[in-house]
Amino acid sequence: MANYYDIDDILSQEEVVSVIFQKTAGGVGIDPSSETDSVEVGSKVELPFWLAHELQLRQAVSMNVPACFNQKTRLEIQADSACVDLRSRSPYFYEFGCKIAPLVADRTIGALLLSAFKSRYKEVLTKAHTAAYPAASKHLTILTKEETHLYEAAQSSMAAFKKWRMGGPRFQRASILGRKRKSNE
Repeated sequence: MANYYDIDDILSQEEVVSVIFQKTAGGVGIDPSSETDSVEVGSKVELPFWLAHELQLRQAVSMNVPACFNQKTRLEIQADSACVDLRSRSPYFYEFGCKIAPLVADRTIGALLLSAFKSRYKEVLTKAHTAAYPAASKHLTILTKEETHLYEAAQSSMAAFKKWRMGGPRFQRASILGRKRKSNE
């Protein structure tokens, strides 16, 4: 709950995670088509991450690795990460990955996130500084929310640099330099 008022944090916790119940849960009504309102031990259910996390803390469920971090995604990232549509897998791929990595049995998610970000970072900045609008809009459709924020920050930085270079104020005089020294006499 570090970012309680952050809408991106709230939305990243809405990602669906597959869990296996370790305890029987009565009166939960997860499946409306079910005749009973209980979930038996060993039942596999898909829940939002925020609920799965709380249930795992109470040792009621065990989380499985989400589909967005499966072997197919890993192979695509290794082949050419710049072309992988991470947004369709999870709009909050990195943030969600950081939250789920310590909770699942797969200890390679952290390395996957790092390698994906490192290889895509350069491409995102290059596109932000050089791409024309039609090419940029196509590129934006495969970026995650975090990468989109990075892209927009890079474009804003480049626009400010161009404005400065074309005639903005070159130097700003520090206010302290305008004052005269007091005489010691």
